[in-house]
Amino acid sequence: MIRLVLADDESLTRGAVGALLGLEADLTVVAEAGTGDEAVAAIREHRPDVAVLDVEMPGRDGSEVAQWVAGNAPSTRCIILTRHARPGVLRRALAAGAAGFVTKSAPASLLADVIRRVHGGGRYVDPDLALTALTTEECPLTDRELEVLRTVDEVGPSGTASDIAARVHLSPGTVRNYLSSAMQKLGAGTRQDALVQARDHGWL
Repeated sequence: MIRLVLADDESLTRGAVGALLGLEADLTVVAEAGTGDEAVAAIREHRPDVAVLDVEMPGRDGSEVAQWVAGNAPSTRCIILTRHARPGVLRRALAAGAAGFVTKSAPASLLADVIRRVHGGGRYVDPDLALTALTTEECPLTDRELEVLRTVDEVGPSGTASDIAARVHLSPGTVRNYLSSAMQKLGAGTRQDALVQARDHGWL
């Protein structure tokens, strides 16, 4: 019997996936979680064979949970579920140690098969997502523009140009110029939009 922890912040999705997986004779869901921190607590307590993790959850996201698992519960294998097949998300999840990556549009039978494959030591990446990741466009941003966008992520939505400037050792005016240039190249309306685009493309 393959023991599972299932984590998704959408209770209806979590319940439906859990019920469908529970119909498989060789799979059993030993715990469910609605946040990344709850997922960590459940994995620490139950030590499941496989953790099925939504990529976007309050607190720690699926990639961060997978990273925690790699360092603290290496016998547990992680599969990431996502609604949006974005190459940046794939790269982050695989770098964090996830062994499987499945879109939420996949049938439950495929997810069950991926769980078995991952439990047996294999890996699985949704083929359409893998193709998108391989054919993604080159980054149009300079190293400095990327550095400033990373710092936007660090200071958060309320951070000012001065907050960013202090971290990257530039003047606030120069920071504004880099942000404006990055937004223009990406066709983004705000610096947060530019940050999301850069992250989703896997440039950060």
